Amino acid sequence: MAASAVLHLYSPSLSVSFKTHKPILYRPPSIFKPLRPRIKAATSIDYSTPSKSAFKNNSSTWQWKFNDNSVNIHFERLENDGSQKPSKNILMMPTISDVSTVEEWRLVAEEIVGKNDGVNWSATIVDWPGLGYSDRPKLDYNADVMEKFLVDFISAPDSPIASSASDNEYVVFGGGHAATITVRAAKKGLVKPKAIASVAPTWAGPLPIVFGRDSSMESRYGLLRGTLRAPAVGWMMYNVLVSNEKAIQSQYKSHVYANPENVTPSIVESRYALTKQKGARYVPAAFLTGLLDPVNSREEFVELFAGLKGDIPVLVMSTASAPKRSKAEMESLRGAKGVSKFVEVPGALLPQEEYPQIVAEELYNFLLENFELKALE
Repeated sequence: MAASAVLHLYSPSLSVSFKTHKPILYRPPSIFKPLRPRIKAATSIDYSTPSKSAFKNNSSTWQWKFNDNSVNIHFERLENDGSQKPSKNILMMPTISDVSTVEEWRLVAEEIVGKNDGVNWSATIVDWPGLGYSDRPKLDYNADVMEKFLVDFISAPDSPIASSASDNEYVVFGGGHAATITVRAAKKGLVKPKAIASVAPTWAGPLPIVFGRDSSMESRYGLLRGTLRAPAVGWMMYNVLVSNEKAIQSQYKSHVYANPENVTPSIVESRYALTKQKGARYVPAAFLTGLLDPVNSREEFVELFAGLKGDIPVLVMSTASAPKRSKAEMESLRGAKGVSKFVEVPGALLPQEEYPQIVAEELYNFLLENFELKALE
């Protein structure tokens, strides 16, 4: 995440100054006072598995073949321990950000998989290439690359969810940009889940949403992106903007979480460690400058969902304390074509991590309405 900073980039023909209080991964407004709801987190944010768990959590890697690269992709699979029934799989995609991690979905997965409702739910949480605990090669990351990864992870013969995907017996839960990329792939017919849940969906990177996309700004974004990807100066800038504990803590408290009291030292330490991995700056450089944006406008954003034509049930989960600009984009989907259900939950930009029990309950109800009942007919 980026601390409050002024970025001055110079070239013989270009002088650009970006003043922002925004993290590289998220897009709060230029003036934002975080709301502090009275509601407390539904559970303490502890990533350890309960000792009396009825499920097992297996971590593994899958090799993604992309062009001439072989990228090790980290994923976790949670399933009922000892169940003989065929499982119905939920694919959970973390919010795209420089501190993106499978951990944000883990407690939600445990809540749902642990349900004893006659259905053998399983959950697969996967880190995006270049993020979390996956490899972080120096690729030319953009929205098409991320979409290609999502499609391959679902449809490849050796995919961890191949058995569910072959029969379209899976649903996708995605946060932020991940949700919108999933909807875009579904609109194209590249993936065919039985349902999609978009949790705090977003579509625009931090700089384009604030400064626009004219040719002059695109040139400046390109300069900044190139600087962040450079061998030496890139790490220096990344360390100032993103890879320091004070910046991460500040951004989590200001707008990533709704309640600053929920930002624990362990969370900050965990996210800081992610920013220190080799290649950590490549995806944030793309995200910050808009290369990972699946659409270019709110109109296209709404049109994506409308393009599903109601063929796939879609839940949109807005948040009560989202930053102003993010909230406006979420609200644009209220009553939109292609959106079968719209709900609001506590939280800001990571409700699945801050209020996992509340989010899990809404998602579970969505499964009952659109997955389980059909499966049991």
